[in-house]
Amino acid sequence: MRGAPCRGGFAKCHEGRSTMNTRFDAVIVGLGPVGAVLAALLGQEGLDVAVLERSHEVYPLPRAAHYDHEIMRVFQRVGIAQEALAHSRPAGAYEFRNAAGELLMAARRGDEQGASGWAFAYMFNQPGVERALRARLTQMPNVSMHMGQTFRSQVQHADHVEVLADGDNGETVRLEARFLIGCDGAWSPVRESLGVALEDYKFDEPWLVVDTIPLDPAQMPTANLQICDPARPTTCVQMGPGRHRWEFMLLPGEETEAVLKPGFVEDLISDWGVDVEIERRAVYRFHGLIADRWRDGRVLIAGDAAHQMPPFAGQGMCSGIRDAANLAWKLTSVLKIGANSDLLDSYQAERDRSVRDYIELAIEMGRVVCTLDPVLAAQRDAAMLASMQANAIASPPPVGGPGKQGGIFVAGDPLAGTIFPQPVSVDGLRLDDALDGRAWLIDRLGGESASDLRYIAASDPLIAPFRTALEAWLEENRVEAVLVRPDRYIYGAGRADALLSSWRAALAADVALQTVV
Repeated sequence: MRGAPCRGGFAKCHEGRSTMNTRFDAVIVGLGPVGAVLAALLGQEGLDVAVLERSHEVYPLPRAAHYDHEIMRVFQRVGIAQEALAHSRPAGAYEFRNAAGELLMAARRGDEQGASGWAFAYMFNQPGVERALRARLTQMPNVSMHMGQTFRSQVQHADHVEVLADGDNGETVRLEARFLIGCDGAWSPVRESLGVALEDYKFDEPWLVVDTIPLDPAQMPTANLQICDPARPTTCVQMGPGRHRWEFMLLPGEETEAVLKPGFVEDLISDWGVDVEIERRAVYRFHGLIADRWRDGRVLIAGDAAHQMPPFAGQGMCSGIRDAANLAWKLTSVLKIGANSDLLDSYQAERDRSVRDYIELAIEMGRVVCTLDPVLAAQRDAAMLASMQANAIASPPPVGGPGKQGGIFVAGDPLAGTIFPQPVSVDGLRLDDALDGRAWLIDRLGGESASDLRYIAASDPLIAPFRTALEAWLEENRVEAVLVRPDRYIYGAGRADALLSSWRAALAADVALQTVV
């Protein structure tokens, strides 16, 4: 059954086809947000994709809490923007306060519009968004989801990778794919099969995570809070509509079994004076890790399989979805356009730097929050209060852009590697919906498009609602043209002919003659 979850064993999902030597363009292991987004992006390009997932249902409780405007733009691209909005709300202020309630630091950009044409940041309910992603995949006849399948092993060959998986019905299945991508989480069996090592940032702190359903929403804090109290560092944040989360740092000597017993969490939350139903309580260790290799021939890893970070910057899932967006267009270029497979080496080159930025930012924020020494906490408070008075409300630091060394960008171009803005018309239309998933070359004249690239004039009637914004962008940046990659990062800006020639060379593919509308 193509385009639908398969629950009756692999053979029942492929009636009329041999269960052996079943070939795909890509096999993805893991159907969390990262694997689902990658499957959707590849599926929309017409590639034949199989996803193996050991569970049968979406995990029913929240995990990630936050995503940003870039991720919403990806959700828009795969066709679930409105569904995601139904499970999300623009993030309120993000405030660091001390034990006395004094404001130490704040970022208040959550409900402002980001460059991607959506609110800068959202708090959300992950199960609802995951279900929307899976529903979208069921609409793609070239994507098949195989539930109850656990990855066992992989063997690489000259032109494919052979994958073995064990079904929970006792069957072992064998698949072949041009590429295998492990989106299979922190304990990734795909990563383990490659013998990939993890670099440890030496940040390891146990926290008690408590998800709740407020019974009186009017009682709940409207800001997302980090309470930098050395007696018990605490996080209190919004989730999706109708949910709220607390995170309490475990103190030295506290054991997991003890803090999960009835009464412990209730006592902690009672100090907040709110009436809530406790939905989940669990202990997590917050740490920073990154894989030393993200690609080995035809096998790649993404998301938590490639990196993990503390939650303080809210960029764990976001980073994984950026992995998917980066990798999807490069796999598509190799599989559909005939680009050289060396293009895939740029995946880690670009994403590693971004992820390290966010890991280091999250750890820096975590060390501020996790101070337990009252003397050090007082010194921290004094320094941050002085900085707060000097700088007022802070904007999030400009980190997380793709690495340019070894990346697919025009060297030396200051615009390269930045997000190309998505204009929104007065009636709510967005640029990405008017165009398609190819790269874009935008100038004032337009030209001949190809299978990998849409060459369009800013004045083209197709994008008439955005003409003023696009022409203003070209004028403001004093460039003739801009080439925007499929992940909506700018490849480069300058002369159209030079950009086109450089792009062709970067992909190492002769696609200029594959003219399409």
